Amino acid sequence: MADIFAALVGGVVTVAAAPVVLGAVGFTGAGIAASSIAASMMSSAAIANGGGVAAGGLVATLQSVGAAGLSTSSNVLLGSAGSALASWLWG
Repeated sequence: MADIFAALVGGVVTVAAAPVVLGAVGFTGAGIAASSIAASMMSSAAIANGGGVAAGGLVATLQSVGAAGLSTSSNVLLGSAGSALASWLWG
């Protein structure tokens, strides 16, 4: 029974925490927040790519999720990973 509870809580917490964490590091609906971890990541990515941020790269993907949220399939994958991790840790 504890395994099921751990899996359920782990999945829900992981899905709920993703947008909060992304916002906290600076990936917001209004764009990348100035002087944030996201801004530092964007600067590093731009320097590494000769002045631009690569479409489909990590920074672009995280900003897209920060602005629009996760798709249903992404939420399912993230929740599954959180469930598996929680089951492994507390199961």
